[in-house]
Amino acid sequence: MNVNYSFRFQDGRQVDFKVTSQPSEVDSPLPSWARLEHCQCSNCPLKPEESPHCPAATEILPVVTAFKADEAYQKVDVSVTDERRTYSKSTSLEEALRSLLGLKMATSGCPVLGELRSMAVHHLPFASTDEFIMRSVSHYLLQQYFAKRNHKEPDWELQGLVERNQRLQLVNQALWQRIHSVCEGDSNLKALLNFFSMASSVSFSLESQLRKLESKMEGGG
Repeated sequence: MNVNYSFRFQDGRQVDFKVTSQPSEVDSPLPSWARLEHCQCSNCPLKPEESPHCPAATEILPVVTAFKADEAYQKVDVSVTDERRTYSKSTSLEEALRSLLGLKMATSGCPVLGELRSMAVHHLPFASTDEFIMRSVSHYLLQQYFAKRNHKEPDWELQGLVERNQRLQLVNQALWQRIHSVCEGDSNLKALLNFFSMASSVSFSLESQLRKLESKMEGGG
C-alpha cells in the first residue's frame, strides 16, 4: 500500500505525507508525549519495557508537528494518490486531517487500531459518516462470512463490531489527551474528535444508523 497526501494552503504552503503498509521510521528523539506511559490507553496491551513509545503516537507525530499551529476551519486543497486513482478535494483542514490521521493510526502497529488495518488497504479519503458506517459494516460482515467458511462461529448480529469501535474510542480519546498540550491550533484536535465521533456512531447508535441506510437502500437512493 502506498498512499500520498498532498496539502496545498491558500498562502502557497505545501505539505506532503506518504503512508505505506509499514509503520514509519522516526530517527530523531521522540517527544515525551509519544512515550507509551504518557496518557497510555486504558485498554493498551503493550508494556513500556517492550515498547517504550506508543506506536500510534509515533506514527502521527510528523502530522501533529506539521499542523500543530494551524486552525481547523481553514481551507486547503488536498490531493490523495494511491496505486489505483487520485482523489482531490477543497475542504477544511480538519476533514483532511481526519482522513490522514485515521489512515496513519490504522497502519501504525498499534494492536488495537490494527483492527482497522484491512480496511486501510481500501482507504477512502474524506469518507462521510454514512460511508464509514457502510464500509465498516460491509467489511465486518465479509469477515464473518470468511469465519463461517473456515468453520468458525460468525457474528451476524454485529456485536463484535460495536465492541471494536468501543475499543477504538478509548484509543482515540487517549491520543487526543496526548497531543492536547502540544497543539497551539485546533486542527489536529478537532480531526481526532471527528474520528472519535465516527467510531461513536457505530458503538452507540449502530441500529439507528443501519435504519437510515436501510431506508435509503429501499428507496433506491
